[in-house]
Amino acid sequence: MSLPVSPFSSDGDRHFDGLAEKFAGSLYGGPRGALRLALLDRLLPEMLRLDDQPVLDVGGGLGQLSGWFARRGHAVTLVEPAADMLDHARQALAGQPITFVEASLQALPQRAADPWPLIVCHAVLEWLHDPRAALAILAGHLAPGGQLSLMVFNRDALRMSNVVKGNLEKALDDRLEGTGKRQRLTPISPLTHDQIETWSAENGLTIEAVAGVRVFHDYLRHPPTTEADWTRLVALEQRYCRTEPHWRLGRYLLYTLVRTDTATCSRRS
Repeated sequence: MSLPVSPFSSDGDRHFDGLAEKFAGSLYGGPRGALRLALLDRLLPEMLRLDDQPVLDVGGGLGQLSGWFARRGHAVTLVEPAADMLDHARQALAGQPITFVEASLQALPQRAADPWPLIVCHAVLEWLHDPRAALAILAGHLAPGGQLSLMVFNRDALRMSNVVKGNLEKALDDRLEGTGKRQRLTPISPLTHDQIETWSAENGLTIEAVAGVRVFHDYLRHPPTTEADWTRLVALEQRYCRTEPHWRLGRYLLYTLVRTDTATCSRRS
């Protein structure tokens, strides 16, 4: 009898082999994913300096962001460890200026080692055993003055969501991490803004901009059921996603981090 395949890599990271259809359907095919992409479409041009520079998309998954940048004139290298995710991206993005690399974030020194003027890493660090070391690796691959578009799953928002759902004991005990083993995918390493501030400073990165993604949607008792209500919700999200205190409770926190030092950052593996 064959042993069940572990959902974890040898580094202890939660990987997503075999889940391309789930991500394409129930996640990005639903309102949460649609809202996330709609907000990014608005926020990325506001938060990044875009001048057709090459882009490294780390953990690019199904390729939505790689396609977004490619359509705007950027040559993109998409790095993704899950083979079926990468195959899905290849098919969806055929003919666009995108290079596809099957590799983990930890393998960047061997697979995508050149300094990059723009790195994108969205919804990846929260699935890693050691997100602090991962941020150091990303920083080490930024060119001086380069930008890192980083999006992470917000631990504080996860706590608020549990309180709203009535999981008071879980919130009091701060038992917020997922196990990575269930179908309901709660990240194994949800992160706080304080952690990003501290780890960025450690690696010569300055926080140039920050926003919350889905600051209202995930707390609604009744999700929008009409096109008019959906339009109002998107307008609210766009209006307050960069405003205190609302951005701090976004389900995701979106950062523009800039490499301000000229020395080579240490790379942790």
